[in-house]
Amino acid sequence: MRVTIASIITGTIAVAQAVQAQDIHEGRQLALEVCAACHAVLAGQAQSPKAEAPSFEAVAATPGMTAMALNVWLTAEDHPTMPNITLSQTDVRDVSAYILTLRK
Repeated sequence: MRVTIASIITGTIAVAQAVQAQDIHEGRQLALEVCAACHAVLAGQAQSPKAEAPSFEAVAATPGMTAMALNVWLTAEDHPTMPNITLSQTDVRDVSAYILTLRK
């Protein structure tokens, strides 16, 4: 019985990790397509195309930065410093997951 439960838990964790990896990949692609015009979105890019736009590495390194904080920021209706970009909840989750991978 314990072996069966351990196998189920191990399998669930493996599936969750595979889904998360796909989400991060999708988030990276979306960042390159939608966000890269203003932000440095790749690891190692320090300078954003728009000087006032922080790099995604800088965003990830912000103390207390979480997926929830990114979700709130990306879904808020009014951002005077950002264009009005409409993202689906899946897009927001994927981009947030990608940004958090850039934390050093």
